[in-house]
Amino acid sequence: MKEPKVSVGIMFSKSIRFKLTGAFVMDGHTVSGEQTVSYDDGKIAWNGQLHDELLFDSQHDDDLFSLHDVVIGINFHWERKEDQTFQGSLKFIVEEEQLTAVNLIGVEDYLTSVITSEMRALSSKALLEAHAVISRSWLLAQIEKQQRLETTKQEPGFTITDDKKIVWYDREDHVNFDVCADDHCQRYQGVGRLHDNYEHVKTAIDETRGQVLYHDNQIADARFYKCCGGALEEFSSCWEDKDVPYLVGLRDDDKEKDLPNLTQEAEAVQWIQSRPAAFCDTTDPAILSQVLNNYDQETEDFYRWQVEYGVEELSALIRERSGVDFGTIQELIPVRRGVSARLIELKIVGSKKTMIIGKELEIRRTLSKSHLYSSAFYVEKQDDKFILHGAGWGHGAGLCQIGAAVMGDKGYAYDEILYHYYPETIIKKIY
Repeated sequence: MKEPKVSVGIMFSKSIRFKLTGAFVMDGHTVSGEQTVSYDDGKIAWNGQLHDELLFDSQHDDDLFSLHDVVIGINFHWERKEDQTFQGSLKFIVEEEQLTAVNLIGVEDYLTSVITSEMRALSSKALLEAHAVISRSWLLAQIEKQQRLETTKQEPGFTITDDKKIVWYDREDHVNFDVCADDHCQRYQGVGRLHDNYEHVKTAIDETRGQVLYHDNQIADARFYKCCGGALEEFSSCWEDKDVPYLVGLRDDDKEKDLPNLTQEAEAVQWIQSRPAAFCDTTDPAILSQVLNNYDQETEDFYRWQVEYGVEELSALIRERSGVDFGTIQELIPVRRGVSARLIELKIVGSKKTMIIGKELEIRRTLSKSHLYSSAFYVEKQDDKFILHGAGWGHGAGLCQIGAAVMGDKGYAYDEILYHYYPETIIKKIY
């Protein structure tokens, strides 16, 4: 197998400014310098002409293009704009009455940017190698999955009725490119974060070149997130109702292996109220800085956290985020929890309407202006407010980035990290 190429959707806008540095070819002509494309009645306007699609084809490895005002952290509390620079070729397409900028690049160069976007380039070698393998695995598994979906035309099994909304979100939302560049898929923010640590990252990627996690003759769908809160979640709690043998409930610890039955409300509350030993329970700034970029470090605590809403504030928030007028919120009632205590279904009781929502990301989106850190929380109701006591940051299925950083700091090798978070997998070199 040859190294695959990947198409990455980076930004979406009516008008996009960009700069080409090097030898880019468009329709047989060399183009460089500052450029602007804009949406015009279903077409792409550039250089005085209208196009259905534009491709600026990179000719050399050191060709770079920069996109201005790329939005990162979309719908998260750290959302912002920044200029980003990329390797590879640049394509523009029309989607939903706006333009999409798509980067065409080889998988290994793509990974170089992913690793330094997801974490610091000076992370431990074991952490960088482990993340190179899972980022490569996740990407190639998604491409394979998309090919299967195109063949079978499989429809997601959502439940949407007047009193129940159970949905999930995955990268199948993208149909005109393989993956996006933001947290919805995996962070890909160009070459700007490499700086002087390029060789450190490149070595980790080169030494794992072509390596992926495998299970049952398929590339493993190697999910990851920031912090498990002490317990890993099952795949089916977050996405479609199917068993994935390597995305299962586990305790994030090297001594204690067994989890309490956190699907039971009393056990879940006790778990969240306590602080059980776990790899990811660390406040060491040197370790946290490996995983958390500057804007991630704006989050002060994530292993255990608390959010407080007044009744009127919560009622307005849920109405805005869900599009449903519940009236005054009276109760938030846990209906179903996963093995890590993450809520899969939550009943919202209002003065005008009662409704069950899920899965975990829908709950997180509904109860926050961006995304609640996780759905592993219990609710304390007082006279005029609701207090959410929670654990962890992210969906909880697969590799816990902060836990993996601690394991790397403790001297675990990258394969030991991978086999801890993805049981029943093997590492396989496919190119």
